[in-house]
Amino acid sequence: MKILILGDVMGASGRKALASKLPDLMKTNKIDFVIVNGENASDDGKGITKEIAEDFFKIGVDVITSGNHIWDKKETTDFIEKERRLLRPANLVNGSPGRGYEIYFSKDQRYKIGVINLMGNVFMKKTDDVFQKAKEICEKIKLKKDVDFLVVDFHGEITSEKMATGHFFDGIATCVVGTHTHVPTADTRVLDGGTAYQTDIGMCGDYNSVIGMNKENSIKKFLKDKDAVKHYPADGEGTLSGIIVETNPETGLAKKVIRLIDGGSLAK
Repeated sequence: MKILILGDVMGASGRKALASKLPDLMKTNKIDFVIVNGENASDDGKGITKEIAEDFFKIGVDVITSGNHIWDKKETTDFIEKERRLLRPANLVNGSPGRGYEIYFSKDQRYKIGVINLMGNVFMKKTDDVFQKAKEICEKIKLKKDVDFLVVDFHGEITSEKMATGHFFDGIATCVVGTHTHVPTADTRVLDGGTAYQTDIGMCGDYNSVIGMNKENSIKKFLKDKDAVKHYPADGEGTLSGIIVETNPETGLAKKVIRLIDGGSLAK
């Protein structure tokens, strides 16, 4: 059983890279389940539309996670209620539309995979306590009792919060990945308890940029140049960035994790 997890899809560049590369990646690596963070997938890099989500599902994505930009497109609050394959952070305020975790089946319907979407508390939009929410969810979804495998997408700004989450879930989740900062970290590994981990799996988009945004305009913004405009995504060749987790069906934990960097300027 292999799970592919890809970082934040950034604008049209990320969508194009995903559409062109995902089918071959799945076939070559014999992928059984695909999770993609889609909160930056719209043309302006903020939010996701129903049309984009449906396009992702058509090419093989099983679950879309998200983060602080999940409500940037008004239509999302409507279709997320009906689309169980699109998750929002579980620790958003009570009453938020949609769901923050769910149980799915692998492509061959053989295995149950639980997916939990969390968002950090530090330097992020106001949310409920992420560690308390994690404890609550762990009482509801237990590895090898309720699900065969359990994956956590932690959408957060700071590395310490993400690493603490990784260790919190060590031995009780198959994999914990960090998203949001768009830059892949070099700490891909299996933790002591058997949980695959990476502090941030990066983004799917044009890395000849400033975290996916046009670099020239971003520099102007930092320089407070009067000619700077609202941030907009870079549109060069995109890189797919994420991990592939090889799992142990007997324990539900990870046997092996491989960092994935495919195409674009980051892979050169």
